[in-house]
Amino acid sequence: MTDNSQAIAILGGTGDQGLGLALRFCQKGRRVLIGSRKAERAVEAAEQVRAKVPGAQVEGYGNEEATAKAEIVILSVPFEHTAGTLKAIKESLRPGQIVVSMTVPLATAIGDGAVRTVGIWQGSAAELVASLVPAGVEVVSAFQNVSSHRLQHLEEPVECDVVVSGAKAAREKIMALCPLVEGLRALDGGPLSNARIVESMTALIIGLNVRHKCPEGLGIRFTGL
Repeated sequence: MTDNSQAIAILGGTGDQGLGLALRFCQKGRRVLIGSRKAERAVEAAEQVRAKVPGAQVEGYGNEEATAKAEIVILSVPFEHTAGTLKAIKESLRPGQIVVSMTVPLATAIGDGAVRTVGIWQGSAAELVASLVPAGVEVVSAFQNVSSHRLQHLEEPVECDVVVSGAKAAREKIMALCPLVEGLRALDGGPLSNARIVESMTALIIGLNVRHKCPEGLGIRFTGL
């Protein structure tokens, strides 16, 4: 039987940010399972990773199969696809897994601009995710503010702090992933409710990227630590 304890599934791993994380994790020797609604797209993305990272331990699957094969499941899909994706993978989730929410409720989901967010009854996209996963599955908020472009530039460090929020044991496991990406620093963000603040920062950063003409994407740093 294949050991899934170290596997990281990235659902939406065919998108820019998910693919960037896949590249970085594979670069450090971690096993990555790229998930997509269409398995063939995930297989193509896995081939892209192998082309840039020779010897990468990467496979492509449909979202449900990728979820079932991993301990950590990173949700890297647009906000408008979050509920549908979770509904599709619900039967593949099991107690003890960690679902990482990178989702940001950008107003693009309702045809508005990416420099604003929409209100969510639960308070944040991460808390919405927590309300939809089965009992025993932990949800952690992380990676929202990391530039997808910089993730894919493997020759350069990604200078950014990552605020990780959720239950203590689960968030510590996700914090341990951050050093796999050169330049990322994990910060203990406390309870999942703090995702409300972190998610809104993404819209702010998008606006800053536009106003300061920074297509590569800005990063954030907390000083004094």
